[in-house]
Amino acid sequence: MAGLIPQSFIDELLSRTDIVEVIDKRVKLRKTGKNYSACCPFHQEKTPSFSVEPDKQFYYCFGCGAAGNALGFVMNFDQKEFPEAVESLAADLGLTVPREERGGQSPQKKQEHQDLLSALEQANQYYQLQLRQHPGRERAITYLKGRGLTGQIAKRFGIGFEFGQGFFFLC
Repeated sequence: MAGLIPQSFIDELLSRTDIVEVIDKRVKLRKTGKNYSACCPFHQEKTPSFSVEPDKQFYYCFGCGAAGNALGFVMNFDQKEFPEAVESLAADLGLTVPREERGGQSPQKKQEHQDLLSALEQANQYYQLQLRQHPGRERAITYLKGRGLTGQIAKRFGIGFEFGQGFFFLC
């Protein structure tokens, strides 16, 4: 399925997922106080060093350092890529994974993006105009020529300049 999985869905999925249930389906956990433990499924060991904290929805292995949330566990244990692991956890909860088209921005975000691009284009045009018309432009042009830039190159790359307080800035 194409498209991005919204972060809000991932957050909701993790908040609804019980990490103990997810791991216990794959590795038999034993209650040890308020946590659960088992031999780590990611390395060979004789005594349990793998701990699951239901309050924090987090697992950690004191032997190999493997750690993460339910999604990370499914990715590592089942050897699944991120989208497949999300699909797997969602299926366990009876949820359908929503997808957003790449660049699927709200109309407001698209307008903000366009407004920013427009402002940048106007600024660029201003600085290029300064390079052609400002009374102090000769200093900047001499500098550019000294660096091997011709007028054609400056135009092609949209180079402009601003003069202020005795200094000039190439843009």
